[in-house]
Order: sequence, then C-alpha cells, then structure tokens
Amino acid sequence: MVSPAQVGAEPLLRDRLGIEVLSASPDRVTTRMPVEGNRQPAGLLAGGASCMLAESTASLGASLHAADLGGTAVGLELNATHHRAVRDGHVTAVAVALRRGRRVASYEVVITDDTGTLVCTARVTCLVTVAPNGGTA
Repeated sequence: MVSPAQVGAEPLLRDRLGIEVLSASPDRVTTRMPVEGNRQPAGLLAGGASCMLAESTASLGASLHAADLGGTAVGLELNATHHRAVRDGHVTAVAVALRRGRRVASYEVVITDDTGTLVCTARVTCLVTVAPNGGTA
C-alpha cells in the first residue's frame, strides 16, 4: 500500500474501514472499501464512511504531491453529496487532482458501487505544508 508511515502500532481509521489502495499517484488515486462493517443502523453504507473514503483517497494524492515538494498534506475541507444508497458489495473511489499547488491541492472524488453506479461525489481540499527551505513546515 502506498501511504505515509503509520505512527506507532495503532491502526489508522482507513485500515479499520477496510480501505485498500488500488493505484496511487499525485494526479489520480483509486481506492476500494467494503460496505460490510461500514453500515449505519438502517443497513445502508454510512455517509460518514463515504466521506472518510473520499478524504482518504484525495489526501493520499495530496500527500504524494506534497512529498514531491518535500512536505506533507492535511485535509482542509470536505464537501460531499450522497446520490444513492448502497447495501452490500464494495464502493470504489477515484480522486482526480483539480489543482496541485505549493500550498493547496484540490481533488474531485467520484464514488461508485460494484455496478459502476454513482453513489457519492466529493470535493476535498488539502493544505500542503512546505517550509521555505523545502522541508516540512
């Protein structure tokens, strides 16, 4: 899996949700997450799980971009629209860079179900922290 180093032995939230990275570059990241274990009480995929999938996917792209600059990236804003409920299977997220700057990186994330039907769209903005000397701020 392509990702920044995990701190200590504590599992990250994306690991607890079962998010797996299928491909990753600063311009495009594809991930997948099971619906099972990420449902709300009515049996549907939890909206918060979709948001976490979107932010994790975009943040990975932003982190790869920031690493190329000698820095790191952290989430700054998330906006999500849930279009359709999902009860089973997996959802796949594709984050595409809208802009990769020295201070801000923005991504559009499209989440679909196993049939390719649109489930959620999101826009994620990350703060890129790079010190003037090229190291992290």
